Amino acid sequence: MENAKIKVGITQGDVNGVGYEVILKTFAEPMMLELCTPVIYGSPKVAAYHRKALDLPTNFTIIPSASEAADGRVNIVNCTDDEVKVEFGKADPEAGKAALSALEKATEEYKEGLIDVIVTAPINKHTIHSDEFDFPGHTEYIERRLGDGSKALMILMKGDFRVALVTGHLPLSHVASAITKELIEEKMAIFNESLKRDFGIGAPRIAVLSLNPHAGDEGLLGTEEEKVIIPALKEMAGKGVLCYGPYPADGFMGAGHFTHFDGILAMYHDQGLAPFKALAMDEGVNYTAGLPVVRTSPAHGTAYDIAGKGVASEDSFRQAVYVAIDVFRNRQSEKALRANPLRKQYYEKRDDSDKLKLDSAEEEV
Repeated sequence: MENAKIKVGITQGDVNGVGYEVILKTFAEPMMLELCTPVIYGSPKVAAYHRKALDLPTNFTIIPSASEAADGRVNIVNCTDDEVKVEFGKADPEAGKAALSALEKATEEYKEGLIDVIVTAPINKHTIHSDEFDFPGHTEYIERRLGDGSKALMILMKGDFRVALVTGHLPLSHVASAITKELIEEKMAIFNESLKRDFGIGAPRIAVLSLNPHAGDEGLLGTEEEKVIIPALKEMAGKGVLCYGPYPADGFMGAGHFTHFDGILAMYHDQGLAPFKALAMDEGVNYTAGLPVVRTSPAHGTAYDIAGKGVASEDSFRQAVYVAIDVFRNRQSEKALRANPLRKQYYEKRDDSDKLKLDSAEEEV
């Protein structure tokens, strides 16, 4: 089992967007099939339509379930009505139904242990909305379906640049009332644990952004910093979390301060995501932390404006696959070390010994 390739479950997303384009472009590279076994949940007919329309070389094999996925191939599980039409750039309820059917099948097969991780292609939140999908987005749906009671945390990341959110898909008018000391502590605890477990950072440093301009300017521009955010920081610092702030959000990214931290905790969606996407959207990844399942997605949306034109970049989707694989491996390694405390202790001591040797060598030089 240790040598088995990781099965990456991929949902097709909105069939009228760039989902299939970035998926097929990603797996046109033979090297990707050496890293994992992709299982696309969607429609072979729709995939073939996109492939022909965009003149892409990617071949695939149709299978009834991920249990029959073959290594070295792109596998597709048919879970969509074959009559669904593709109309590039159009917001269509039928495309929303097709996206939901793929998502439902992927979560079902994950529960059955047939895939290891999930990578979701972009959806249109309006067209997918229904009695079965009454959620603001993927994150909340997957939290409900696969969370086992755990709370999710949205992290946008590119390499060591990671931005997490205290509040996610929430109207701006509701943000201030939603931010509480308890919620900040909850999200920071999930963030801290994810940085350790999922990304292998022993003592992560977390920067926390303010809610108000100039961090409230000592109460002149708001009191949330003094009454809510700072008390939460002190509480978490007392529990051993290396957290700092609150920092004024306006210049934090532009001044490059984010490079000094392993993670940045923003108070609301656009506060964190607007600067992140300006700096790192091309290869950005949306990672859902805090849940038993490893789920990622590209940082972009359906991109209706360029759908069907063949110009969509697959970089973000490819990075989403990489991150899912890396996090899964990190979790497996951590699980193995926890199962054998003496082995973990040995590795920790070995690391300290190597560091001491390095320090000693530098002193001699």
